Amino acid sequence: MRARAGMLSLLGLCAVLLAGSGARSEPPAPPSASATARAPEIEAAVRALVGDHALKNAQIGVVVMDCDSGAILAQSGEHVVLNPASNAKLYTAAAALAILHGSHRYQTTLNGTIKSGTATNLVLRGHGDPSLETKDLWALVQELKRSGARRVEGDITVDQKFFDEQTTPPAFEQQPNEWAAFRAPVSAVAINENTVTLTVRPQAAGVNAIVSFDPPGFVDVEGTIKTAESGADNVGLDLSGGNKRRLSAKVSGAVGADSRLVRYTRRVEDPQLLAGYALKAALEESGLKVAGEVKLGGQATKGGVLARHESEPLSTLLYALGKSSDNFYAEMVFKSIAAEAKSRPGKSQDSAEMVARWIDKNDLGDTGVVVKNGSGLFDANRTTAHSLAKLLRWAWRDPEIHSEFVSQLAIGGIDGTLHRRFRDIRAHRSVRAKSGTLDDAIALSGYVLGPPGKGTIAFSIVFNKVSGRGAAARAAADKLVELIHDRQWR
Repeated sequence: MRARAGMLSLLGLCAVLLAGSGARSEPPAPPSASATARAPEIEAAVRALVGDHALKNAQIGVVVMDCDSGAILAQSGEHVVLNPASNAKLYTAAAALAILHGSHRYQTTLNGTIKSGTATNLVLRGHGDPSLETKDLWALVQELKRSGARRVEGDITVDQKFFDEQTTPPAFEQQPNEWAAFRAPVSAVAINENTVTLTVRPQAAGVNAIVSFDPPGFVDVEGTIKTAESGADNVGLDLSGGNKRRLSAKVSGAVGADSRLVRYTRRVEDPQLLAGYALKAALEESGLKVAGEVKLGGQATKGGVLARHESEPLSTLLYALGKSSDNFYAEMVFKSIAAEAKSRPGKSQDSAEMVARWIDKNDLGDTGVVVKNGSGLFDANRTTAHSLAKLLRWAWRDPEIHSEFVSQLAIGGIDGTLHRRFRDIRAHRSVRAKSGTLDDAIALSGYVLGPPGKGTIAFSIVFNKVSGRGAAARAAADKLVELIHDRQWR
């Protein structure tokens, strides 16, 4: 909600806060948003956190702020410049909601012409949808068939021009040999978060297991996986770059006959043709023979839209950022900010500059704040607890993004990355926050909602130089948030 100070009487008797639709009246705001309100319990808790022997030599920034008035209830190291880890996603989510708006949807189209049952000039064109899946390509194929297509002549072209050719987000190059899904590259046309998933289906003992990859058509497989009578699964998977931008997989090992389906997900190295090969496989499995190959291009193609897929609204997609801390979604949304609002092809650097200007425009920054990527992964971004707290207060008070921004955050003890934390106070569903975890950085920033008659408290807690002590840092942050909750709800 956004509070507006009313007219002060000449006698200075009181002030009236006018809140947004459906909001309750609040007590008068102090004369300055930087004023400090006395909160002895919280101040003592912050001192204890900073002085915790288990966190000796750590860099720590803490701010606890009243959302309505802006009064600081407690703070320490508030201007220390720190790596925010995934708390960087708070800036991405807020900026995307403010610039693109929560109703924004991402379009993926299949363009071309159909004549006498033959589809030609097929182009798969994307606009940065992070949520496109194999099933959505199947839906496009079925729509194509309903339009009269019975065969496909010529090549399938994948149009990636909505983004530039730099598929590795900033700082992701710091772990080039990491094949885990969390480091997946980005592209204008992306599918299954630009990953491939190996599925192993056990058969009768002594018979080779059935091996398949999703999305289909992109991975050439060598080797076999045996089905053993029993024992722990021992599957080997070695991925390498193949010909024509595809992947080669060497599989080995065994699974038990009594095992369930076994799945392994890995990122792809070059995602630009991934969805194109998956589309070709879907076309052929649906009975539409494809005579041509899969290639890049599509800028000057003929024909109109034959099939279209539309994503869920941005406000829904952001749940992947706040609740699940999905790096791929964060980087795709981040890059689309520039592509949609500045110029095409979208560039991560342009988005970083736009988000930095947006931060400054709304007075949400601090000395030393640096925006490089949208996810906070690796050693990239820098911010302060002071800046994060200001961002949280701004989002809380802005009626255009308030509900959508708060909704995408994890609920303590209930869902997302916080489903195992704050379980003792989950009944009130009052903790809404974003976690952050790197080898040397732990962060937690968000809100403690108050009961009727009390306001909402924003908090930002960021630790750096805590390698090997992540559990202690999380425990210290949780203890402080629980104390804020108890103070609000007692």
